[in-house]
Amino acid sequence: MAIVFKLASLSSSLYSPHFARHNFSNPHPIYSLTCNASTSPFTEKHSIERHQRDQWLYKNQLEKTSSGSFLSDSKSIRENDIALQLPELKKLLQVLKEKRESEGGCSGGKCSPGNVFLVGTGPGDPELLTLKAVRVIKSADLLLYDRLVSNNVLNLVGPDARLLYVGKTAGYHSRTQEEIHELLLSFAEAGATVVRLKGGDPMVFGRGGEEMDFLQQQGIQVKVIPGITAASGIAAELEIPLTHRGVANSVRFLTGHSRKGGTDPLFVAENAADPDSTLVVYMGLSTLPSLALKLMHHGLSPKTPAAAVERGTTPQQRTVFAELKDLAYKIVSTELLSPTLIIIGKVVALSPFWPVSAEEESYMVLAR
Repeated sequence: MAIVFKLASLSSSLYSPHFARHNFSNPHPIYSLTCNASTSPFTEKHSIERHQRDQWLYKNQLEKTSSGSFLSDSKSIRENDIALQLPELKKLLQVLKEKRESEGGCSGGKCSPGNVFLVGTGPGDPELLTLKAVRVIKSADLLLYDRLVSNNVLNLVGPDARLLYVGKTAGYHSRTQEEIHELLLSFAEAGATVVRLKGGDPMVFGRGGEEMDFLQQQGIQVKVIPGITAASGIAAELEIPLTHRGVANSVRFLTGHSRKGGTDPLFVAENAADPDSTLVVYMGLSTLPSLALKLMHHGLSPKTPAAAVERGTTPQQRTVFAELKDLAYKIVSTELLSPTLIIIGKVVALSPFWPVSAEEESYMVLAR
């Protein structure tokens, strides 16, 4: 079952231009009302912070690379990246097993399994972490972290722990979900304390349920530490009540991702077009134009207040306010980037940042 054996068949080429050569400058600076958008607070796949954190995985292999060869597609880059990591992952697996044996946690060559913690890190602000999450993060042997775990949160990791990036972006998955499952299992079976770090809450569009189900079927104990989901954290930042007496009697969380890709939302818009409810759309930048049209077609007023929030709760937060009919255009013209959360409903107009008169601009761009 161990991932180190399942991945051994991948290409053994040692060159990864993903790490050897990259221009870290931002070719498309983003306009903001009061400050420029600096480097991402999150762990982008090419970020300097990620490279520095993950150096332990490549330190012996990069010396052997040839600077004259390039890989042409993301699949080759990913497979070569994993091949580079395999020797150090095997070594760490053995070290953790020996540590467990020295502590008396093994008998007959088999170690009692360690615990796996699924930890939510909130929308980005490290001060929104729970005390339990901080304690577990500091005590872990190995942490597998996603792209939307902020760099400030990762600074809390203990000095002896190892970090492994398993983030996903559109068009590039550093690990498949099945490979993440096997990594969690392999290190838990070696007796390690394994922490799976996820942005927001692990059980809200975080695939936490899938990982928990897989591990429990293999006899591994899983503990979930909830995080503040982006809807709650970002709405609080903008002083938007997700429900409000006489305005919104319910709130609905939606995914903007279509399982098969493309620009058509996965959910059925006619069931979401409720003027007395608040809609919060995660991962909805690409599907918003289609969603907005469907919501209006099924009866939601084109003048419904809405907001789109990029990198919410972080110093790089930017917000666009607009009526539903204009929101997609304003997002494009303002060049908001992922991750962006979208809030649609009458409660948005309760925010003190919402334009209050027809004479004002129909939208605002705010920097935190």
